[in-house]
Amino acid sequence: MERKTRVHAEEGKQELHITREFDLPVELLFKAYVDPEIVSQWMGTKVLKLESRQHGGWRFETSDPHGNIVFQSNGVIHEFIPNQKITRTFEMENTPFAVQLEFLDFEKLTDDTSRLQMHIVFKSVAYRDQLLQLPFVQGINMAHNRLQEIVIQLK
Repeated sequence: MERKTRVHAEEGKQELHITREFDLPVELLFKAYVDPEIVSQWMGTKVLKLESRQHGGWRFETSDPHGNIVFQSNGVIHEFIPNQKITRTFEMENTPFAVQLEFLDFEKLTDDTSRLQMHIVFKSVAYRDQLLQLPFVQGINMAHNRLQEIVIQLK
C-alpha cells in the first residue's frame, strides 16, 4: 500500500514533520479534526471530550473488543484558527512518553484539495525515536486514508 502521508525525522532532532495532501476542500479536512463524530470514525477511538476552540481540551479513549481500555490520550488546544491552524498538546496516558507539542497547519491548494502539515515537538530525541520504533508511520498513514474515505462522502 502506498504511503501518502510523509513523515520526516531529521537525525538528532526532537521533532517530526508530517505532510499529507487530501482530495478534500480545506473546510472538510479541518472539520475532520474538530467534529467529534468524524474524529471517532477515522481515528477509531471514542471521543470523550473535544472542545474545538482556543483553551479547549480534548480526551480520547480506545478499547479492545472486550471493552478493556487500551489507549487514552488528552491535551489542551492553545491556538485555534478555523480552517487554518490548531496548536495543541498531546499526552498518551499510562505510557513512558512525555507530553508533545503539535502544530497542525491546514492549507487550501485548490477548491477541492488541501494539505495538512504537522510539526510535532518531543521532549527529547529519545522520545521521538522511541515513538518511531512503534508502527506510528503506518498507523498515521492508515488513519489519514480512513479520514479521506470517510470525509469525501460529506462533499
